[in-house]
Amino acid sequence: MWDGIGDNSPSASANQLWGLFDSSEDLSWQHRALCAQTDPEAFFPEKGGSTREAKRICAQCEVRELCLEWAIAHDERFGIWGGMSERERRRYHKEQQA
Repeated sequence: MWDGIGDNSPSASANQLWGLFDSSEDLSWQHRALCAQTDPEAFFPEKGGSTREAKRICAQCEVRELCLEWAIAHDERFGIWGGMSERERRRYHKEQQA
């Protein structure tokens, strides 16, 4: 525990951290995402690195739209989500609001 009292095991800490997230949100789509089955580095390229491979995988993914919606709703600022970079997501979100 963070207060220094009780169980300090990694699983206890993970359970406390998990409680910080909205547990009512359905994230089951993440288990069907193709990116969960591939190298995560493709989805978080170095600045100036290619996003082509990640976007190719996203284009074939059955949960691409759910992923994009989640990234926009949670203001995800890093990586390729739903086939878009952070800049592309911002532009898309602005266009959708107009």
